[in-house]
Amino acid sequence: MSLIGDGLEKAVQKAFTRPAPKSAGPQMRYLVKQLGGTKTVAQMLRISQRTVERYVKNQIKKPRPDLATRLEREVKKRWQPQIRAKAKAKAASTGGIVIDTRARMGYTAPIGSTDQDRIRHLTVALPPQYAARLFEAQEQGAGDARLQEIAAEALKEVYFQDNGRRAGSLEEVRFTDIEHLEFDL
Repeated sequence: MSLIGDGLEKAVQKAFTRPAPKSAGPQMRYLVKQLGGTKTVAQMLRISQRTVERYVKNQIKKPRPDLATRLEREVKKRWQPQIRAKAKAKAASTGGIVIDTRARMGYTAPIGSTDQDRIRHLTVALPPQYAARLFEAQEQGAGDARLQEIAAEALKEVYFQDNGRRAGSLEEVRFTDIEHLEFDL
């Protein structure tokens, strides 16, 4: 995934009401139940069907590090889909999303203004329409560049232009060299 996509995913996971299974056996049983069989889980995780069956029966308890990472990612991706959908819907309709970032930001503006790129640390509440655009782009499989463009547009409107109260001639905001990025719903 991407930096922004991962940040959005972590923000949604904070809404979970119960923790996802931690050990390999329960994780594998959950995936088998969700996907309807050991064969589909084996294909998804790129392991043999027999290996999946052995995890389900607790004959194997400790997966290799790369398998453990894939297993955890796939479980969290499917964990509590209704809670996940409600959190996204709330952020996209009424709540908005808070972005906390430390990145290089600059802008294109008329001659005579100080548009020099510089590292800024911002914590900004973005309106619901930008949360909706970010989640929609993420669901459509947009890359990090597209998600970064949407975040830059949001920062332009909310932070630099203060919702239309200043910097009306601002043309473009550059949002690059991201050192830290975190979202909160």
